[in-house]
Amino acid sequence: ILGNTYHLHLRPGEKLIAKAGGLHRFQGWDGALLTDSGGFQVFSLGGQRTIDNDGVTFRSIHDGSIHRFTPERVIEIEQALGADIIMPLDECIALPATETATRSALTRTHRWLERCVAAQTRPDQALFGIVQGGANYALRREGAEFVGSLGLPGCAIGGLSVGEAKEEMYATLEMTTPYLPTDRPRYLMGVGSPEDLWECVSRGVDLFDCVLPARVARHGGLYTASGRINIRNAKYRDMHAPFDPISESPVCQRYSAAYLHHLYRCEELLWHRLATMHNLWFLLQQMEIMREAIVGGTFAAQRDAFLAGYRTADAQARAAEHSRYKPGRH
Repeated sequence: ILGNTYHLHLRPGEKLIAKAGGLHRFQGWDGALLTDSGGFQVFSLGGQRTIDNDGVTFRSIHDGSIHRFTPERVIEIEQALGADIIMPLDECIALPATETATRSALTRTHRWLERCVAAQTRPDQALFGIVQGGANYALRREGAEFVGSLGLPGCAIGGLSVGEAKEEMYATLEMTTPYLPTDRPRYLMGVGSPEDLWECVSRGVDLFDCVLPARVARHGGLYTASGRINIRNAKYRDMHAPFDPISESPVCQRYSAAYLHHLYRCEELLWHRLATMHNLWFLLQQMEIMREAIVGGTFAAQRDAFLAGYRTADAQARAAEHSRYKPGRH
């Protein structure tokens, strides 16, 4: 589970969570926990933040109060939260970007990473480095080699899925992962559609995080092996059977398409829970299939079979969905 440092810092605050015994105990989760640095959220605030070489100053989206994130302050907050994996403060820029802007962000990200490493005092937390560099292949290689040289427990790849085409994201990954250590996990930040999981694992990625399962659910979307369906469509109103007859999802095993359609149309909170549960189950199942395929030596064939049968959302639909999501993010 990923916890967002930016949001947790603003509400309820890292001091309250530390007093509760850390984020694991605060939310009753004894599995693995990762906290990001909050850098993406801060940098997406636009005119409500200012950045300099020491850190970033921003206004709270809740009450307008002023806050300051430096590399050292972010590590302090994350150590109070107590996640198993923590991220350093980095500068994420939107794409497309000029080479000058990309170079500046890369240099700042590297300096901040060194400061985060120096500030960390808890040996029980795995601090990952973050590779930036935009869509500039030379800068991506430089970033990957720098992060790999520090001997950190893992390597994250940031600054992708921020406006570029999927083909550009895949090409950038292909120019990044070969320069990362082969004995450390590679974490692609903010990416998680079913087709992206298969495509990016094939390019050397191990770990993902994404709001997509819940966001897709919020707009009526449910994942199936043949593509995403929309439960608000009229054809599901009288379907007294699972929306996906071959799915072994607990939601499909128990609830009919007609019932889920009813929940969505009536704006019941139960819809959001059930749809998110199903979408998470589907993505976790894909990852399980991939792990078994890698061990069994059949990954390439199974990837090709999945991508051949899966209908992806077209670029126009993805852009419309992203535009609906973006204002609410702030």
